Amino acid sequence: MKNSTLSTNSLRFGRYELDLRSGDLRKHGIRIKLQDQPSQILSILLEHHGEMVSREELQRRLWPSDTFVDFDHSLNTAIMRLREALGDSSDNPRFIETIPRRGYRFIAPVEEVTSTSSASMDSAEGPISDASAGPLLSKSDRLKGVSVDKTKRSPRLVLRRLAFVLITVAVIAGVSSQVAVHYARSIDVTKPKSDRSTSLVVLPLENLSGDKDQDYFADGMTDDLIANLAKIRSLRVISRSTAMAYKGTRKPLLQIARELNVDAVVEGTVLKAGPRVRITAELVQVSTDQHLWAETYETQLRDILSLQNQVSSAIVDEIRINLSSQDKERLSKKTTLVPEAYDDYLKGRYYWNKRSGEGFERAIGYFEDATRKDPQYALAYAGLADCYGIIGATMFGNAPAARAGPKAKAAALRALELDPTLAEAETSLATAEFNYDWDWQTASKGFQKAIRLNPSYATAYQRYSLYLIAMGRIDESFEQINKARELDPLSISINTSYGWRLYLARQYDRAIEQLRTTLEMDPGYEWAHLILGQAYEQKGQLDLAISELRKASDLSHQSPLMVSALAHAHALSGNQAKAQELLTLLFAESRKQYVSPFYIGVVYAGLAKNDAAMDWLEKAYGDRSNGLVFLRVEPELDSLRTSPRFIALQRGLNFPN
Repeated sequence: MKNSTLSTNSLRFGRYELDLRSGDLRKHGIRIKLQDQPSQILSILLEHHGEMVSREELQRRLWPSDTFVDFDHSLNTAIMRLREALGDSSDNPRFIETIPRRGYRFIAPVEEVTSTSSASMDSAEGPISDASAGPLLSKSDRLKGVSVDKTKRSPRLVLRRLAFVLITVAVIAGVSSQVAVHYARSIDVTKPKSDRSTSLVVLPLENLSGDKDQDYFADGMTDDLIANLAKIRSLRVISRSTAMAYKGTRKPLLQIARELNVDAVVEGTVLKAGPRVRITAELVQVSTDQHLWAETYETQLRDILSLQNQVSSAIVDEIRINLSSQDKERLSKKTTLVPEAYDDYLKGRYYWNKRSGEGFERAIGYFEDATRKDPQYALAYAGLADCYGIIGATMFGNAPAARAGPKAKAAALRALELDPTLAEAETSLATAEFNYDWDWQTASKGFQKAIRLNPSYATAYQRYSLYLIAMGRIDESFEQINKARELDPLSISINTSYGWRLYLARQYDRAIEQLRTTLEMDPGYEWAHLILGQAYEQKGQLDLAISELRKASDLSHQSPLMVSALAHAHALSGNQAKAQELLTLLFAESRKQYVSPFYIGVVYAGLAKNDAAMDWLEKAYGDRSNGLVFLRVEPELDSLRTSPRFIALQRGLNFPN
């Protein structure tokens, strides 16, 4: 392909676009400052993409015979700078392949860009999961003075909010064991001094290893960076579930920022090679189409926490957030860990996030391995607390609450003993005090403390909301769940939780609308089908209820909770035979796995067998089943509310007035 024959003046490859007239290179529409010789080499390689361009041809076109220069050194330097601008690697090339001692070949797909699409990179189709790192700028070079074109600043742009990108995490071997910062290059910088970003999203870090078995590491690094930044109280950080919804997305960064109403976007890649880690961070001001800053960090895996602190500090420095003295101390802390324990911890979080019974069991195994390898690893104990807390809850019920609850509490207390600032552990402790101890006052204080520790931790708001609605404090519950939705707007769990709050508040029409919307996000999410079915049931739309509850049961492989809800709906529809059949199934299942007595009681309530229902609810009390914490608000138990035994049971829970 020759320039002279092109019907366009721009070419696109990956997320990059080159203007053949001006030589401007852009990524996501953001101009990257590229020196003249690397820019010319890129143009030549693109002319002949897929073909080798010899070193002699490059010399002929860029260094005429009357030019007195060390050609080999100059060409090697220009290629190196071009690769750095593209985030490319000679060892694992995505764009420029070296043909040893002969030349170079551009190997990525190239497309011609029409003037219409070139005018707006918001509509660019380049894959956002590309591993490019862009130009790199070290902090020392920033302080020495980077070229700033102040003529580009305007009052309108100064007032626009910033959106930033942290991009590319990669790994190399054979470098210094201490964290290093290098690969400095000048980039075009214009940073309005008065602008201040107060919200951001960390997009999923892409796994560059090519090995799907390493996805857990990339996802775990994403989680850790989110958690680290979220602890900064003056910064609103979008939570993990919403961030993960953009995994592999092709959406332009500015569109993502607008969808999430954030000032900053953080994205990147990760490649783990043995015990070494290398992080390259790039900062882009999307609103003004300019790169601001980039740095490369290298470290041993055991120093990864210190490295994450450095990256977080750099981001905070660039977005001009005021740090508290506690934040400054935390981000400057030098922390080492046992690499094998960290690896187990990341695997545990990976399986935890699958939100399935099997996933929780596997996560527990990895978290326990992590605590054995590093008994001082607070986050691993927090992970255990999360797992035990959830498997003893009504929504999953894999283990008796009386057994899982104390384990959750013990793990949370150990995590807080090791690190009193962990909002995750404080939330897990408060959840155990709510679900299993039925210590309402202490649980309330714990949730509030967790939110103070990390105002960006959506799960704390989500669980505090559940506590509040169980206590009958409806308006306060919605205030908290809406804060969770703001922090994690695309979380299927939080959106389902919002629908559940509406159901428990007897706002069935709104619950149905919300849960239908939630199922558009993930039609296979059984919990949304469950609560949607229950909302239809309370509306008297029993055919629709049974349809949704059957989907929930099938999707969950007939989990006891789903079977119980389906049996209840059949009982209300008058199909007592079917309800009894499902009840028999629950009894049979209880001989293979734990089935909460609460589920049995709900079915008997639907069958209008109130004495039997109370027998099983009282057994649930003995098991500390957390289904009972919703005794005051669960619509399925309305038929029992006038029963003296029910009133006595509710009194025994000692709910606050």
